[in-house]
Amino acid sequence: MSNIFFYQDKPIFGLDVGFSSVKVMQLERHKNGLQVVGYGVTRFDSAAIQDGIVINPESIAKDIQTLFNEHLVGTINTRRVVLSIPGAHTFTRTVKLPKLSAQDLGEAIRLETEEYIPLPLEDMYLDYSITNSTDKEQEILVVAVPKELVDSYVTLSNLLGLETVAVETTINGTCRLFAAADVNKTPTVLIDLGSQSSDITVYDNGIVVTSTVPGGGDSFSEAIADKLGVTHKEAHLIKTRYGFGVSKKQKEINEALEPIMKQLEKEIRRMVRYYEERSGEGRKIDQVVTMGGGANMPGLADYLTNTLRLPVRICDPWVDLDFHKLQPPTASEKAMYATVGGMSLIKPGEIFA
Repeated sequence: MSNIFFYQDKPIFGLDVGFSSVKVMQLERHKNGLQVVGYGVTRFDSAAIQDGIVINPESIAKDIQTLFNEHLVGTINTRRVVLSIPGAHTFTRTVKLPKLSAQDLGEAIRLETEEYIPLPLEDMYLDYSITNSTDKEQEILVVAVPKELVDSYVTLSNLLGLETVAVETTINGTCRLFAAADVNKTPTVLIDLGSQSSDITVYDNGIVVTSTVPGGGDSFSEAIADKLGVTHKEAHLIKTRYGFGVSKKQKEINEALEPIMKQLEKEIRRMVRYYEERSGEGRKIDQVVTMGGGANMPGLADYLTNTLRLPVRICDPWVDLDFHKLQPPTASEKAMYATVGGMSLIKPGEIFA
């Protein structure tokens, strides 16, 4: 990799390892906005990851090397990388504590965290940020991740000769991109539809609460394949061409996807209630925004709008991005870069604060 990367004013790129694919993207900040320097995606054998942990980093590193050597759109001109870790294998929670000194706050958070994390704290990396503060109490977002999981991604980065400057959850990257693109600044439920699971986040000037439910883009395809008796490849084509839209197989498709959608809807409603019951100012969720590769399914936004009774739209953060002379992703590919695009927007202050 040494012949690919070099330092240039210490830029950073994002590397998002999913269930069976890796996305990379590098952005540069200009006075007129953001410019895409390079991006790309490649697939790998999903057996290389088990329960979120990279168990065969050499295999994934080989595929990433090929991506950089042969399939990048543009270029990645830095070794400094921000890595993503799957939200499904992290523990995120908002806690309220009395106003404490920095030293006492750290210990109080550890004691509070022990009550809801099913693993020993010595096996976890723990981080937190103060999201709201009054004279009497502080609201704190706490994130805990198994050390074994984080270390496996750092090992992958080291194999590629990269300098890991930050490791963050996929949820953080998605929310950063949403915040950069959103103009409404209203309480929002974000749904990041991955391949096998979906991250759900309540966002109100910051992350309030997060959750993960089974079911994503590949799960949709598998359900359609089982219901219609077709191959996974045929089911994927049916999903991307028709989805919840009008077709000869609309009834069967809806029936196939209903169990996944019911679980997703139930969790969204639970999180809406959680937020609105605890919102001291009587604030209400005003919109639902979908992201991720699974968000492109035709008719999904209309389906969720009808069932949730809330306006649902897909996030299109690329309107304000300048691809310069690069070929932009296709309309169906744009959503899959939401997480890695957000990761590449991380600011030095967020890393070194």
